[in-house]
Amino acid sequence: MSGIFGIFAFDEIWRVSKFVYYGLLALQTRGQEVCGIACGGSDGIVTCAKRGYVDQSFKENELEGIGGWYGIGYVGADPQNVQPVTVRHNGITVSVCYSGRIFNLRELTKRYNLPEKENESILFAKILASEVRKSGPMNAAALLMEELEGVYTVLAITDQKEMVAFRDSHGVKPLTIGSYGFDYGAIASESAGLEVIGADYKSDIMPGEIYLFTSYSIEREQVRAPQPKYCAFEYVYYARPDSIINEKSVYDVRVKIGEYLAKESPVDVDVVVGVPETAIPFAMAYSNATGTPIAMGFMRTGRHTRTAIKPTYFERLVGVQLKLNPIKSVFSGKRVLIIDDSVVRGTTMKNVIHLLRNKMGAKEVHVRIGSPRLVNPCPYGTEVPTRDELIAANLSEEEVAIVTGADSFKWLSIDSLIKAIGFPREYLCLRCFGGDGDEGPTHR
Repeated sequence: MSGIFGIFAFDEIWRVSKFVYYGLLALQTRGQEVCGIACGGSDGIVTCAKRGYVDQSFKENELEGIGGWYGIGYVGADPQNVQPVTVRHNGITVSVCYSGRIFNLRELTKRYNLPEKENESILFAKILASEVRKSGPMNAAALLMEELEGVYTVLAITDQKEMVAFRDSHGVKPLTIGSYGFDYGAIASESAGLEVIGADYKSDIMPGEIYLFTSYSIEREQVRAPQPKYCAFEYVYYARPDSIINEKSVYDVRVKIGEYLAKESPVDVDVVVGVPETAIPFAMAYSNATGTPIAMGFMRTGRHTRTAIKPTYFERLVGVQLKLNPIKSVFSGKRVLIIDDSVVRGTTMKNVIHLLRNKMGAKEVHVRIGSPRLVNPCPYGTEVPTRDELIAANLSEEEVAIVTGADSFKWLSIDSLIKAIGFPREYLCLRCFGGDGDEGPTHR
């Protein structure tokens, strides 16, 4: 998983590196392993990309050293994929970051006479540079959208004082646009990335749409007909609750998820506890719908850690313990309902239930999950493990309850998730949830 951010200031007196920095901080939940910033100005493009958290990677003096009035940034979960990538190719310098998966890059390398063994991000940057040199950023983006097979959102800047943003025709990955005053000048994977820097969210970049920013104008072109296949898991887990993606409030969707959980699988308990932070809206809505008291059952230690995207079991386990340190008085002697956003392997949920029963003294522990069963890995860049690691792909709800030690265990239905999101079923990618016929977008 990853997030991208860009800003174009239209005036050379601006220094945008700190704006990019704060935008990336807002998108940090989309990837915590790598981050990077590239800014362009009179002296060309300056790039700084590293492994680690945004606030640990960029110090004040480094940001001060990155000049320029237009720039892009990236956060990601793959430690081997550090972006943005900046290349000098065919007489032009281009810096690129993208979110998603492109499946035919290696095939395109032959057409562009590029080394097949080169890093994929570098290959993509060189291909884009070749086309920008021939016909400019708008035409280059339009051509690549015809050639590329995969799902992607792309941000790029050139040493010709240009920034281009585009999104594939399926729109699996979100991309929003915002403005300062009358000028559209900021792009982010989620609207929260715009708002933290004081920009106003205006709309989503449509699937199949391109925006080109220059010092004199903003061009916008719909080059491919939208065929929406928005990622349903964005609304359940990845996106921030204060974001709007695909013109839907993530918070409102999560409230509806909690209401549907209450309708589908109510249970007689003393207290409802949501696993922070994602599942809190689920739990609040469940509590309101059923009249069951809600409590803050867990305290988080340190920074917000997305444990599901940590690369190793040990890191996930430590991350869960930091994220889910229980408050004993909430659980002691109580019948408890735990609401979480998703269950992948089930090992961390098993540890939590064991802790609540044997150390916190819970009388009963029931579990409700605010997403359907995760049964398939994702080919489009969302970190879902292989099928043999997914507990929901191999066990029934009753069997999962036995394995994890829960008194009962229920997932949200696919139909209820679709209703909560509010798009027609055919507009959503439900591949990871195994919906009948919902194979996600085609590669092209």
